[in-house]
Amino acid sequence: MNETRKLADMETLVGESIAAMGYDLVQIRMLATGGKPTLQVMAERTDGSGMSVDDCAEVSHMVSALFDVEDPLAEAYTLEVSSPGIDRPLVRLADYTRFAGYEAKLETARLVAGRRRFRGRLAGIDGRYVNLSVPEGNGEKLLQVPFDDIEKAKLVLTDDLIQASLRRAKQA
Repeated sequence: MNETRKLADMETLVGESIAAMGYDLVQIRMLATGGKPTLQVMAERTDGSGMSVDDCAEVSHMVSALFDVEDPLAEAYTLEVSSPGIDRPLVRLADYTRFAGYEAKLETARLVAGRRRFRGRLAGIDGRYVNLSVPEGNGEKLLQVPFDDIEKAKLVLTDDLIQASLRRAKQA
């Protein structure tokens, strides 16, 4: 089984298991660190409050127990559970709606409007297209980037994003 398929299977398995505990899976990645590979599990609370160290430990224990039974990886690895952080990756189509109005960086698999790298303000979605307002000349231009072509995307750490994060923390 190829690595992409393994990760997709693990995402389903872990996502369903931690959802019952009140967490959403953001992403699973296998990182090559030179020695033993690291399996990175990124999760967030479904209630919108921030992830604590205890939350990460709870998810880690669940994933460890689950993988002890399911054994999805043949090779030895280090498990790392973390929150997505303020400048989080954008991995689901819904993320682009949830974080509309904030600045993001996107990289695509193929050229879109003559480029593969973009930085601009998220402006929601239109079907399976991500609307991105990018600077052009003295103004801005709205681009539609096919979601399926996005290889990597994340929020950019800005004052607006920090202030919104602080407001959410106060409400929790």
